[in-house]
Amino acid sequence: MTKYNEKFKLAIVQQYLSGKAGSGALSALHGIDDSILRRWLAVYQLHGASGLAKKFSHYNAEFKLGVLRHMWDKHLSYREASAKFDIRNPSSISLWERCYHSGGIEALHPRVRGRPKKMPDSQPPKPDLPTDDDRSREELVAEVNHLRMEVAYLKKLQALVQSQRQQQASARKKRK
Repeated sequence: MTKYNEKFKLAIVQQYLSGKAGSGALSALHGIDDSILRRWLAVYQLHGASGLAKKFSHYNAEFKLGVLRHMWDKHLSYREASAKFDIRNPSSISLWERCYHSGGIEALHPRVRGRPKKMPDSQPPKPDLPTDDDRSREELVAEVNHLRMEVAYLKKLQALVQSQRQQQASARKKRK
């Protein structure tokens, strides 16, 4: 829910346009910031009551670039450009400008939203491993010997770890 509804905004703008009070007095009376009231006034003067309505828009890259070029050609501020093009948030234009200066027109295209996929669509090709039929007897014997050494090493390592655990357990029993 918005903080200020359309009826409230329109009533304050009409109070200002009737000439009963200035923007400073009206903003103090209603407890709103003076800059917000001035933005409502500018939008109302350019777009009427529909400019005060809530709006959710997504802008394409060409529109963003058009807004930036118009702003640069006419030497408009962010607030003036946002009022002219009916963009609700003037800071969006400053963000577009930074993106354009850092990455060109490509940076103005909308980003892909959502969480990226965990797995790629296709698996990378697996390297071709030679089959046992293609290898010589010496290569197969060397591989078997290597695997036997690896198994023996892992058994020794497991025995060492188990003996250390037993020593720690016996040391705990002696302390009690």
